[in-house]
Amino acid sequence: MTQLPPLVEPAGELTLDEVARYSRHLIIPDVGMTGQRRLRNARVLVIGAGGLGSPALLYLAAAGVGTLGIVEFDDVELSNLQRQVIHGSSDVGRPKGESARDSIREINSGVEVRLHNVRLDRSNAVPLFEQYDLVLDGTDNFATRYLVNDAAALAGKPYVWGSIYRFEGQVSVFWEDAPDGVGLNLRDLYPEAPPPGMVPSCAEGGVLGVLCASIGSVMVTEAIKLITGIGDTLLGRLLVYDALAMSYRTIRLQRDPDRIPITELIDYDAFCGVVSDEDAAAAEGSTITPNELAVLLETGADVALIDVREPVEWDIVHIAGATLVPKGGIISGDALASLPHDRRIVLHCKTGIRSAEALAVLKQAGFADAVHLQGGIIAWAGQVDPSLPIY
Repeated sequence: MTQLPPLVEPAGELTLDEVARYSRHLIIPDVGMTGQRRLRNARVLVIGAGGLGSPALLYLAAAGVGTLGIVEFDDVELSNLQRQVIHGSSDVGRPKGESARDSIREINSGVEVRLHNVRLDRSNAVPLFEQYDLVLDGTDNFATRYLVNDAAALAGKPYVWGSIYRFEGQVSVFWEDAPDGVGLNLRDLYPEAPPPGMVPSCAEGGVLGVLCASIGSVMVTEAIKLITGIGDTLLGRLLVYDALAMSYRTIRLQRDPDRIPITELIDYDAFCGVVSDEDAAAAEGSTITPNELAVLLETGADVALIDVREPVEWDIVHIAGATLVPKGGIISGDALASLPHDRRIVLHCKTGIRSAEALAVLKQAGFADAVHLQGGIIAWAGQVDPSLPIY
């Protein structure tokens, strides 16, 4: 268990309205007036106003955190509304940061909201983090997670990390410069990024919408504990939540004695191998665009259109004439015998990531003229057949 000193000094006295607003906090002995004044003086940066960022921002605002920064450059899409509760139907098409700001103001007009409508990268991460007391990382890819981790270490800031996938979530606190030498960072948990494709994003694998609230609320709880100095934080522990089993368990984390100190920010796409070298090599010169495929199909070309997604995705939408052969069977080799050798194979998935992986396997198995569809079925729906649903 790791109890840390308060991260933030108290602000001035609360107003009468603030006493009324935060009264349920004020009567908790561990929080009280001093704890609430620390919250009001706190500056918290949230990376992303998406699945985890949405509930985190709402509850940070409701709790009275004085300054909230939001790093977000995406627009609201219809598919976001299943879990990103800070946005509404009328926000579709709007910048997520602006939508989140308006929702925060409706909950608590006393919160200062700073929008950072930028893509976080090596050039801006450290100076941005230095403006805040604490960072919450709600991103969904390893490249950005490692960037946040390393930038937080260089800026000397603690951060709360969360991750979600389907029915499972994880939360921990990382702080390289924590007092008394107890500091840890993400590289103690993940010294190396998992191979490309091994950990699909929520867009590829899905997520139970309410899981975002479960994990996001734990992240905010950790933020409040860090700011006020109450309770035992998750620094040195990984919380794992299984929604189907309705179980929580914690795993002890230790500093990796062989970990190389963080001295600079690197090329995180290259470090994480967003696309493996094998997949990139297979796709080079073997990629077909949606319009090129449409011409082939219209002219009656003898091609085998193979869909490597999962059956549940096939049920949502599929291209007429395609055959479902999930990627797992191709990767394992079990499905190779069922693929035609007398026709050119065109692989596709949702966005082109999984089909590139499958293509690499086919090339190695002797399917020399196989290709894959650039952008997957999402690009096909956008460029060729807009009547198809997009998920």
